[in-house]
Amino acid sequence: MNTHDIEAFVAVVETGSIVAASARLHLTQPGISRRVQSLEDRLGVTLLERQSKPLKPTAAGKEVYEHGRRVLGSVADLLAGVAPGAEPSGEFRLGVPPFLAEQALLEPIDQLRREFPKLTLRITAGWSPALVAMVESNAIDAAAVLLADDVMPPTTLAMELLGHQKPLIVAPPQLLLSEGELSLRELASHPWVLNQDGCGMRRAIHRALDAARLPFDVAVEAFGTELQLSLVARGMGIGVVTPAALARSPLRNQVRVLTVPECQAGVNAWLIHARSPGRLAEPIARFRQGLSEVLEEEGRLGL
Repeated sequence: MNTHDIEAFVAVVETGSIVAASARLHLTQPGISRRVQSLEDRLGVTLLERQSKPLKPTAAGKEVYEHGRRVLGSVADLLAGVAPGAEPSGEFRLGVPPFLAEQALLEPIDQLRREFPKLTLRITAGWSPALVAMVESNAIDAAAVLLADDVMPPTTLAMELLGHQKPLIVAPPQLLLSEGELSLRELASHPWVLNQDGCGMRRAIHRALDAARLPFDVAVEAFGTELQLSLVARGMGIGVVTPAALARSPLRNQVRVLTVPECQAGVNAWLIHARSPGRLAEPIARFRQGLSEVLEEEGRLGL
């Protein structure tokens, strides 16, 4: 079986079109089409739903895609292993969740690009549970994830603890709440502005309210720290944010940080990847080091 045919099919699935796949692989569009057809003839199945736009894999195509990704990764690992002193090359598919994206996509990513110029970085943003599943299925190579204190990454993956964060609860200044320490019961009558279900910090808040047998009313589900802080500042509800994200936000003086002793739950930041990362072992280690340094520095500054 020709690995070039597999490479062409994988490129079509990931880009959604023959045109984009040809641009990625620097081949003509007819060349891409011939390679995909060759793979279909070899396997005796139809791999693409050609009437859909963007192009999508058939049920058989989805399975071939997953196997094909692993085959291409193994070939890249083999070539890297036999080339003395060879730099890691090919794709490095990295996942980051919203509340770590700002840290992860700045200096740690810049370090990867400087030190491993032959790597093509592909960043996927998503909620931590989805990113964990993607690493398990080999859809991405590694991910930084935020999980509630009571949640551990799957034992089938390699995991490294990057740090712990205790989220801050924030409210609009005009909200009628007493000064000083507040109880969860005082908060329970107010709605929340949070990420969609799957966010580690949302899980931590929900767990604390459940333990106290208090209602959990989400008024708005919004993606991204700045949008959530904007909605909180305008009185849409109570929110939750990491100290670092609040410290960097231009909206930090437009919300009030609440002191809620009953809500001590936090989230752990993990780096997860396959137990045998192959050619990506060094880049993964460098990313882990860079992100750990960022989180440690923010902790020292009290962010």
